[in-house]
Amino acid sequence: MAYRDLREFVKRLEAAGELKRIKAEVDPVLEVTEIAQRVTRSGGPALLFERPKGSRVPLLINLLGSERRINMALEVESLGEVAGRIRGFLDVHAPQGLLDKIKMLPKLAELGSFFPKTVKSAPCKEVIRRDGFSLLEFPILQCWPKDAGRFITWPLVITRNPETGKRNVGVYRMQVFDEKTTGMHWQTQKHGAEHFRRARAQSSAGRIEVAVAIGAEPVTALAGILPIPPDLDEMMFAGFLRREPVEMVPCETCSLEVPAQAEIILEGYVDLSEMRVEGPFGDHTGFYSLEGEYPVFHVTCVTHRRDPLYLTTIVGPPPQEDFYMGHAVERIFLPVMQMQYPEIVDVAMPAEGIFHNLMIVAIRKSYPGHARKIMNAIWSLGQAMFTKVVVVVDHDVDVQNCREVAWKALCAIDPERDVQFVLGPADTLDHAARRQDFGSKMGIDATRKWASEGFDRPWPDEIVMNEVTKQRVDSLWQELGLGAKR
Repeated sequence: MAYRDLREFVKRLEAAGELKRIKAEVDPVLEVTEIAQRVTRSGGPALLFERPKGSRVPLLINLLGSERRINMALEVESLGEVAGRIRGFLDVHAPQGLLDKIKMLPKLAELGSFFPKTVKSAPCKEVIRRDGFSLLEFPILQCWPKDAGRFITWPLVITRNPETGKRNVGVYRMQVFDEKTTGMHWQTQKHGAEHFRRARAQSSAGRIEVAVAIGAEPVTALAGILPIPPDLDEMMFAGFLRREPVEMVPCETCSLEVPAQAEIILEGYVDLSEMRVEGPFGDHTGFYSLEGEYPVFHVTCVTHRRDPLYLTTIVGPPPQEDFYMGHAVERIFLPVMQMQYPEIVDVAMPAEGIFHNLMIVAIRKSYPGHARKIMNAIWSLGQAMFTKVVVVVDHDVDVQNCREVAWKALCAIDPERDVQFVLGPADTLDHAARRQDFGSKMGIDATRKWASEGFDRPWPDEIVMNEVTKQRVDSLWQELGLGAKR
């Protein structure tokens, strides 16, 4: 059974020794960040601050800051199990006859069971506050010294496409301006920003409804960062991952639905004619993202559970908790990439590449220029369009081993021949781009070169000891007195 809510997952973590309760009073301004950063980098547990300074609401952080907790959230032994499930659903060919159609029925029935389920009442409405509320009652973090203020860092922001009516759920930071308003950091290429632009094209004087859920159960909380196609409902995909539908409940003051088991819900709107300076903010790049003009979210109603938990996270110099989430995304969505490009063997995005700066791709090379085709394919895939550097290596290179990649890639390239540059969309957070949202990318063909690619020299063999000698030394090792077998 999937975790019903965040509290059930917290209990599971605590029973497994993966959660630490902090009883000392700790300030959400800077202090929580410094503590969480040290704990995450030492491989430590999730942290539940029971007495955050200035708030009666306990603060939960580093929830998914390890591969083990990611696996626990998804209820698997390894992320490969999730990738396998996705691969199984993608590997469905058009049925040729009655028997094939019958064989597909169980899969179709399972898919149908993932759709979100609307309920009339929910724990997130145990307390309903249309008046007399303040965002400042919650232990919202100021993460870094030069941040412009406090930021909600793990909100599930729910909007609806004004043309199609389809729901989108995204995670966008929200700077708290005052008791009832925040910034809405809708970067240019994000779906929330597209909804804003489409609505403003219809009427610049209007507004769009927005709802924000904080503290959903862990898989639903992950849903907002998953790079799924815009026409696929994040809540349905969350249902697929948790093997149970996500329960949704209508809001009190707008027509949107929110996760019924969430801890805190903020209802409100964004005025299409109103922009305000937001930022700076210490971002996942390890640098402060600069201030800019962004829409303003007005909170009209707050609902929450009795004694709610405030779920948050930090970003900053890697690795932080978001690295583990990003790694999960990499592993889970590899089958989707392989479905489109079956020559891809594996993909890695090292922590130091902070997601968009570096992607290493291993391929089974089949024809001249194959590596360059894959570079351009990567730059056409959703959020992968922001990838600043793509390194393509042969199928026998372990892309998860950065030492092996550096060794074999550097030995395989002639820089003038094998490096190409293109112009295209850049991540809004890329402070090095020549313009905001636009810059250059680099592709490196680090595969072995063929004669058909203009390489007319022999390619040398890699140095590898033969198996007979290795086995002979294995048998001698204890006699040699050199310690544990290497």
